[in-house]
Amino acid sequence: MRKEFFKKDTKSIEQSLVVMYLIHESPEGKTVGKIVETEAYLFNDPAAHSFRGKTQRNAPMFGKPGRAYVYFTYGMHYCFNIVTGKEGIGEAVLIRALEPIEGIGLMKKRRKQEDLSRLCNGPAKLVQAMGITKNYNNISLVKRPLYIEDKNKENFCIVRKSRIGISLAKSKLLRFYIKGNIFVSKR
Repeated sequence: MRKEFFKKDTKSIEQSLVVMYLIHESPEGKTVGKIVETEAYLFNDPAAHSFRGKTQRNAPMFGKPGRAYVYFTYGMHYCFNIVTGKEGIGEAVLIRALEPIEGIGLMKKRRKQEDLSRLCNGPAKLVQAMGITKNYNNISLVKRPLYIEDKNKENFCIVRKSRIGISLAKSKLLRFYIKGNIFVSKR
């Protein structure tokens, strides 16, 4: 993916990310997942980590678009976001679910999970399956080892719904997913 892709507005990027591939070339092996669900967080959004301003934790959200924002949540899980919007604004797209494509054996090992539909059907699950750690926070996603590729040419229907798993601004229609896809976190 070229840097120019990330210069569009967050909502356009979010919808375009659905069906793109997230690829991680780690020392353990290569894992690939098709993005099947996303959730946007905008600068004026009370549910966004950036809403109250820049902090040490959320600083990557205010950085250059096309970078990773990996954060720890609920004292036990990491989540993976793609920084979007203009530098200094504080916007990102949470990757909520992936369809496992390649490196499935490695994903199963990392997650200790045999059920293919449950490997990456949630933000924390996909981070674990893909081997994404806090060390990837603020890295560029346009080059190896963790990057996005637009490889998919299939036909699909995208559903736009309200976000889930949050208490603030949950009615905003900022969640996109592939209709009928069994790997989505919640339909």
